[in-house]
Amino acid sequence: MADADQVPAVVSPFSGREGFVDDGTGVAAHYGTPVAEQRALAGGTAIVDLSSRGVLTVSGPDRLTWLHSLTSQSLTGLAPGDSTETLLLDANGRLEHAARVVDDGETTWLLVDLPEAEPLRAWLDRMRFMLRVEVADRTADVATIGSLGDVALPVPVLAPAGVPVVWVDPWSEVAVGGHSYADAEAHPGREWTARETLVARSDLDALAAALPRVASVLGEAEVEDAVARVVAARRLVVVASGLSSPLALDLSMRLTAVGRPAEFVADPVGQQIAVSRLSPEDVVVVISGSGANELSLRGARSARAAGAAVVAVTSFATSPLGALADVALVVAPAKAGFRHEVERTSRIPHVIVLESLVEIVADRLGATAADARAGVLTILSENLSD
Repeated sequence: MADADQVPAVVSPFSGREGFVDDGTGVAAHYGTPVAEQRALAGGTAIVDLSSRGVLTVSGPDRLTWLHSLTSQSLTGLAPGDSTETLLLDANGRLEHAARVVDDGETTWLLVDLPEAEPLRAWLDRMRFMLRVEVADRTADVATIGSLGDVALPVPVLAPAGVPVVWVDPWSEVAVGGHSYADAEAHPGREWTARETLVARSDLDALAAALPRVASVLGEAEVEDAVARVVAARRLVVVASGLSSPLALDLSMRLTAVGRPAEFVADPVGQQIAVSRLSPEDVVVVISGSGANELSLRGARSARAAGAAVVAVTSFATSPLGALADVALVVAPAKAGFRHEVERTSRIPHVIVLESLVEIVADRLGATAADARAGVLTILSENLSD
């Protein structure tokens, strides 16, 4: 094993974020609120900067059979996009290196701790002999981002062969040819969704800038106006389609759980029918990153025709949705520009804003929210299996 003290720490663009606490390798251990950050990570609305990890590649037609012959894992049948783990042992069976492995059809990617990168590269390079393989250290130009679940990033995922280079932890199930250590019908880790996504290191600045920009583009007056309308509405309907639909469903459920009943109809035509029956005492929240989704715009127009107020959550104030809205909560994308929003869609900033909106509404509702949450906990406890 390599000595970690001999490997220089990275300088992460995330180090400029408020509350940054260095874990000793140049990336964050946390940002001042570890418990809240852990909850966000578990909820699939946060990412982890793992840019201090090492990345090696093995290319060439013999790469999988060669690695199969050198390491502990059966790799000859590893399909493009599949993930696994493998170990390199010495002659006495002692562990020398551990690598997370994903193949994209042309290259095998080995994800390792940074102190292991150079020693493993050097050893593999010495073992090539006459085989058609090339070993390279890509740590300088490729960075790792961690998450629980499939979190959309506001920067491109590395896919040089057309297959996204994403390592999904295989621990959630028993591997083909493997055996379970647990005497249980279902695998104990079946809900484990850890993954590591590779991006260009040059894109880290844009990724790090994405979340801090969320707060900076929201005006206090707009937020206050939106909260007041949501709290006071006789009926509250949430409208969205496409990639924003899960956010709409989540928002309606969260608001209902804090005592502010909200409705969401999944079918876009059903949304238009629902909002057409509203009145000036009602409010419609429309979520659209681009602000140009025609189905969502039809819902907004139907709401306006019925006299209801429209609160928009979008990435562009000058979008068609922004023009229709009574109040627009503008959440800037990681990179300015409509094309980037369409091609590299991310809803992480929108999720953060919507969750914050729910908490502010709950604070305004006071005892009503407390009673509602207590009722929700009672229902959940009654439905949990023993």
